[in-house]
Amino acid sequence: MSAWVLPDHIADVLPSEARHIEELRRELLDTARGYGFELVMPPLLEHLESLLTGTGEALDLQTFKLVDQLSGRMMGLRADTTPQVARIDAHLLNRRGVARLCYCGPVLHTRPDRPHATREPLQFGAEIYGHAGQEADLEALLLALDCLKATRVGPLTVDMADVRIVRSLLAGVPVDSAAIGRVHAALAAKDASELAALTRDFPAAAREGLRALVSLYGDEKVLAEAEKVLPSSPALREALANLRWLAGHVQGARIGFDLGDLRGYAYYSGARFFIYTPGASDALVRGGRYDEVGAVFGRNRHAVGFSLDIKELAAVAAKRPLKAAIRAPWVEGGPDAAELREAIAALRGQGETVVCVLPGHESEVDEFHCDRQLARDGGRWRVMAL
Repeated sequence: MSAWVLPDHIADVLPSEARHIEELRRELLDTARGYGFELVMPPLLEHLESLLTGTGEALDLQTFKLVDQLSGRMMGLRADTTPQVARIDAHLLNRRGVARLCYCGPVLHTRPDRPHATREPLQFGAEIYGHAGQEADLEALLLALDCLKATRVGPLTVDMADVRIVRSLLAGVPVDSAAIGRVHAALAAKDASELAALTRDFPAAAREGLRALVSLYGDEKVLAEAEKVLPSSPALREALANLRWLAGHVQGARIGFDLGDLRGYAYYSGARFFIYTPGASDALVRGGRYDEVGAVFGRNRHAVGFSLDIKELAAVAAKRPLKAAIRAPWVEGGPDAAELREAIAALRGQGETVVCVLPGHESEVDEFHCDRQLARDGGRWRVMAL
């Protein structure tokens, strides 16, 4: 095997794609800053017990582990940034009120989370801590949509659900966690026959409610249907009302509901959303409310947010046209050289890209598509059309 062959699902990012990704990164961070979000930069690696505290088995299996050569302790390379941001909110900032935090950096996965995915996503996310009301849910959703609109991605479809619906149906059902897991899997697969077999000994209300969830997906009419066929409870009524309220404030995107969708069930504590666009193999954005995320750090703050992989986003976002540059000759010594350097510095100070052509490379391909040149004219260096 060649020494320069990279591991599976790991790839170099070459200039054109890197420029595209960087432009998207800046647009996302600028959009978040426009909402009042502050940027944080957690470390790529931490002591393993800190990095994985309270995250569950799934993230543990996705985390690369290594031994710290200084302390001999086990360390981990982060597979998700949200637990780190929760730690920052709980222990370093320790604010009493609302904290709006965003981040952008690489994460590493031991395995790709789906076919053809990278094991080194560039994760961007935004999180609101300290507000229990649905206003924070809405702000996170609107920011996620505005981030995608800023990167000129569309049309957009928002898929919404609320984990409290399934939890309300399972409340008081005397089964163990393994059985609950099988019920979740059947709901996720919309396997009505398997679900019927698994719930045959459940109380009638729970059994019929869970079976009804298999077909409760579609537009806003699903919410009205759910109110008719699902057993009423305060948690269920609140969840349905919250979904209706959130959907009513969203413009410029198609809204759908899948009340039996349990992705992230163990993580989310309330409403959750996924955002899709044509051309993407899966959801571009995953987000929602996860009020328990800070509990393991001794400060159980209300939290809601979302994240996305900028590399996935780059695959569906239209590339920006390359800003044309200016070609400049190479002049060796003398007053012309000093004046040329001053002219180049002035142009770069104005935000122009000036590419100096090194001696002997005048005929090489111009990767910056220069449409002007810096040339001597009338005793002065002037920018002229090529």
